[in-house]
Amino acid sequence: MADSGKAQHKWDLLVSPWHLNERIEEFPVPQGAITLAGPPDPEASQLQQLIGRFRFAADAVSQADHPLMLAGDCLTSLGLVAGLQRRHGGIAVIWLDAHGDFNTPAISLSGYLAGMSLAMLTGRAPEPISEGLGLRPVREERVVLIDARDLDPAERDALAASSVRRLPADPRAVRDSLTDLPAHRVYLHVDVDIINGGDLPGLRFPAGGGPSFSVVEDCLEQIVAVGPPIAACIACAWSPDRIADEATRRTIGQLAAVIGAKLQWPADGR
Repeated sequence: MADSGKAQHKWDLLVSPWHLNERIEEFPVPQGAITLAGPPDPEASQLQQLIGRFRFAADAVSQADHPLMLAGDCLTSLGLVAGLQRRHGGIAVIWLDAHGDFNTPAISLSGYLAGMSLAMLTGRAPEPISEGLGLRPVREERVVLIDARDLDPAERDALAASSVRRLPADPRAVRDSLTDLPAHRVYLHVDVDIINGGDLPGLRFPAGGGPSFSVVEDCLEQIVAVGPPIAACIACAWSPDRIADEATRRTIGQLAAVIGAKLQWPADGR
């Protein structure tokens, strides 16, 4: 089990309480966090609203020393990485997820944008979102994808043909494989659905057969041991009716603690 009591840096807490264009009203906001959620522009298209919100996130991240984002989806990572590129230049990405998020418009079975998040980060899906953010593709050899046990067939083929490094959710394998990454410029992305869906009720897209909560904690501990990330995102992929549960806040808090962020919640739990 990871030791959650060894915070090393002060994190700048940011919250994006959205799942695509759905505002999650009950999204948990830790004390001291900045909520990145301006009023939508009624004149803008849904795509333009996404781009505008991610630009706002990029601006906030580019001005933060050590950003930790809590987000309602994985697509928010586009704004986060765009902001990191402004501040740091090239970065590496460590992505923990039950899914690959490596679909593109050409191969996606559902057209679900958040299922293309990692493909967009690597430039495989040249969507207007990336162009609107000024997001530069992350080199595939600097991307590590951990777990990704639930893949569409074409998505599996795309990953196999890519230079993305894939690892099982095994703490020792994670540690041994990360020593050659530029650890001082790592963006860490954790989708909570990497945890076995049977152990974490209420997820939007649960996937069975995955690692336990404690194994995910241990994987994160190994990542931090190799080199603490310069920024992180916890994608809180619970359904809206479960996002405000006490168990949800507890899970977010425990994951954040492993990377050295101690979250405190308001007295009313929101």
